[in-house]
Amino acid sequence: MTAKVDLENVLATMSDPRKGLSDEVFHFIRKVTPLINVDLLIRRNGRTLLAWREDEYDTGWHIPGGIIRFREDFRSRIDAVARIEIGATVESEAAPCNIAELREHDRGHFVSLLYRCSLTSELDPARMYLGEGRPANGELSWIEGLPKDFYPAQLFYGDWLEGKR
Repeated sequence: MTAKVDLENVLATMSDPRKGLSDEVFHFIRKVTPLINVDLLIRRNGRTLLAWREDEYDTGWHIPGGIIRFREDFRSRIDAVARIEIGATVESEAAPCNIAELREHDRGHFVSLLYRCSLTSELDPARMYLGEGRPANGELSWIEGLPKDFYPAQLFYGDWLEGKR
């Protein structure tokens, strides 16, 4: 088989890419093309809402975010990230306040758009980290500054977390 036939077979068996991709297709694409994601900068009283993340690449507090799906607009992905990662709704500024690029990472090449957001609904107290022991994957916390255990792939946001921007 040729690469063209192989790729045509993949496309023929692919479901609607707007709903996400199979793991196999996603992992191939992230190895050969940059992906765009939105990250939600949510602040309150000098603190930033962060989520605990543990995956095969690293561990630490991170700014909630997600990869934009095929033909999805920024606003829709911002809403989906808010619903999925923090269990709330947000209002965001129309344009990103920062654009960053992560090129040399095992996970792939990413262009990250940081959006200032404000909560328009309450956070579920059951999702909040209570400060005892290691956080569970996905737990949330209002954190001041740049935590020492910040997710390394997002260190380009350090100035934002430290209030320098």
